[in-house]
Amino acid sequence: MDSKKIIRQINTLFQEYLDLFPVTGIVGPRQVGKTTLTKEMANNQEFLYLDMERQADRAKLSQDAAYFLAQFKNQCVIIDEIQFMPELFNELRGIVDNDRRPGRFIILGSASPDLIRGSSETLAGRIGYLELSPFNLNEVEDLKKLWVRGGFPDSYLAPSDKASKLWRRNFIQTYIQRDLGLLGLNTDIKLMERFWQLLASTQGALLNAQQFGRAIDVDRKTITHYINFLEGAFIIRILQPWYKNLKKRLVKSPKVYIRDTGILHSLLGLDSYESILNHIIVGNSWEGFVIEQIINSYEEERQFWFYRTHQGAECDLLIEKNGEVLAAIEIKFGTSPSVSKGFHISMEDTGAKQGFIIGNGEETYKIEEKITVTNLNHFVKEFIPML
Repeated sequence: MDSKKIIRQINTLFQEYLDLFPVTGIVGPRQVGKTTLTKEMANNQEFLYLDMERQADRAKLSQDAAYFLAQFKNQCVIIDEIQFMPELFNELRGIVDNDRRPGRFIILGSASPDLIRGSSETLAGRIGYLELSPFNLNEVEDLKKLWVRGGFPDSYLAPSDKASKLWRRNFIQTYIQRDLGLLGLNTDIKLMERFWQLLASTQGALLNAQQFGRAIDVDRKTITHYINFLEGAFIIRILQPWYKNLKKRLVKSPKVYIRDTGILHSLLGLDSYESILNHIIVGNSWEGFVIEQIINSYEEERQFWFYRTHQGAECDLLIEKNGEVLAAIEIKFGTSPSVSKGFHISMEDTGAKQGFIIGNGEETYKIEEKITVTNLNHFVKEFIPML
């Protein structure tokens, strides 16, 4: 199966950005398909492609970038892995200020704008950023395969489970041994391997930097640095607790998830659907998968939280817009999920308009006026457009 046949969800928005901004930035993890997508989007016009991982392309821009790029002012210029040459942002600002035509530059990066030093400030008002995530359920149909293999194109589209497993193992090894250092995180490889294993074994747990530090024998500050870096590199998701000035003792620590379940399963040595079902991590893996699919299915601005009190009331995900909680979601791996008292309390505390229990059954039905039991596919396709 060819990845080019899969229509990426951000295509329409990407074109709108190209028609609006002089510079469009596409960020996302390495190997997620940024280069392939961008070349396809720019294929209806002449473009120049430069890869800042290649010494030859860096050399073209190292002496006088403005002079070199001026030769291609009528082409769209794609600059890949721009974090390897962050000084280009100042050059781009000057070029764009002299000619603010939209669609002049597309920059690609494997780190968030916060990790690409100074880019947000330097190109403020001139650039629009989009994130390209791994495949989601709006782009592919096989939910079980997507959960097991994850959404990185080369893993999901691999010709066999064995090939997918080998790709993911190599991805993890290369990321830890090479890519993190290239992105600017200099650390001991063995220590980072232990840290990734720790993250996998505690998928969906509350983040306690002190406990994490004791587990791998580093201080709290180091753990915080690792967490912030991996979040900015799109490897992990930090889900913050919903917090308002209620007269309740609320949990204030965030939860941490490895974003791609294929990577999670590989770190845990889980190579098949059956092995995941028989592992203690199955519920946490499913929870992280559902959360990631929901968040990545939204194109419009939403805020996402979880809710938990020290008295035991909790829900796995809140969807908020303009200060209003549109939905409270409880995630259950099972075909007949039930509603807990704690979930009812969470809905009352947060003022959620609707409640959903997302399991892996086939039916969708209401069990109360405001609470619906459904599955992930149905929620993504039918309910998200209304929330």
